[in-house]
Amino acid sequence: MSKSRSLNKVMLIGNLTRDPVLRETSGGVMIASFGIATNTSWKDKNGEFKEKAEYHNLVAFNKLAEICVQVLAQSMLVYVEGELRNKVIEDADGRKQYRTEIKLNDMFLLDSKGKRGVGFEGAANGDDRASEDGQTESPSEEYSEDSQIEPAQPIASADEDLKSEDLF
Repeated sequence: MSKSRSLNKVMLIGNLTRDPVLRETSGGVMIASFGIATNTSWKDKNGEFKEKAEYHNLVAFNKLAEICVQVLAQSMLVYVEGELRNKVIEDADGRKQYRTEIKLNDMFLLDSKGKRGVGFEGAANGDDRASEDGQTESPSEEYSEDSQIEPAQPIASADEDLKSEDLF
């Protein structure tokens, strides 16, 4: 009797669209969230070059979250590996909002573009840059599905029709 296997793996190279934001759950789990953009280009039927950007929401937990906020800042080029996660969030009107994000397992800085990371204080306070001495200790508790996480912000409706340019 063989069991079927599955794979949920994402590998992206892109530029940060925003500085990482750091938060902590009531259980002490550190969570960093940020976004990256990836680009694709092609020639259309008229021979003209077209380009499209895709935007991805990323989350990192615990030690990787701490590393991300220390090292990363907007516009830096990064390689990330992780897995897709889907969330269903109810907005204030009771409508379901769908959000896909990538839970990071690994991250490599490819090009800093001459910038420094936002640091702990900048990520926690939403400041542009943190002070040099903003350090916190690494949490020892692992993330679990039961951990209390701050509610996510409402997102745009996912009920739009699929367009042909979405296929590229």
